[in-house]
Amino acid sequence: MRALEIAMIGVCAAIYAVVGRLTDLGITGPGGVAFWPAAVIPAIFAVLFGPWTGGFGAAIGIFVRDMLFHGDPLLSLSAGVTANFAGFFLVGYISRKNLDWKKIIISVAFSSVLVVSSFLVPMALPVESGAVSKISSSDAILLFFAAVTGSIILIVAIAHFWPEWKNYCAGSVIGLGVGATIISIAVWMYSQLFFSPYLGGPLQSTLIPAIFVWTFASEIPFIILLGPPVIKSCYRAFPSLKPSQQPETKEK
Repeated sequence: MRALEIAMIGVCAAIYAVVGRLTDLGITGPGGVAFWPAAVIPAIFAVLFGPWTGGFGAAIGIFVRDMLFHGDPLLSLSAGVTANFAGFFLVGYISRKNLDWKKIIISVAFSSVLVVSSFLVPMALPVESGAVSKISSSDAILLFFAAVTGSIILIVAIAHFWPEWKNYCAGSVIGLGVGATIISIAVWMYSQLFFSPYLGGPLQSTLIPAIFVWTFASEIPFIILLGPPVIKSCYRAFPSLKPSQQPETKEK
């Protein structure tokens, strides 16, 4: 990594931790996951300075914020840190690639399958009686199609109105989907294995989809709506930050 990228990791982490704590408004959703408009910050850094910068900056920043908020380092490392690194690394990685529609749709569909599968696995594990309610097969099918359809509609809408941000939108949807999945599974698993005053005891596995939906829905609007204008302004001020992309080749 270049010296600039390492320096930007520190800047990203500091801004992410401070702004995140100031803008969460004390609002928490299922599983104690905070309202999180600050998610746009590492997304911007991931696009401007690369996936490693966004991933590490988000991981360090969320750890600092969690220590200021609930003070449980193991919970932060198992859920917040891993989810933020994976999610924003993917945002930066995918946004810098030249993706055609076929690759985008396949990637979103594959990610949606992983999400739904991840929901079903914990519900099949043996836990204390009454702690788990299994999701029905019809609900799983609806969840799968909702995840795929909603993500594709969002990407198509962005590509229509802001075609230059198609890859950024795809990266944001996939990255945030992966991150939200890690958070929802990790928080539930942590509540089963360890006592946490913040979580207040074991969580029912039926909360896993709710945690995912809350995490995704409370962050994606800020990433999609605030990210492009800020990134575009940075490109205008510092043209060297804009990555050079190879033109797409048409298949014969």
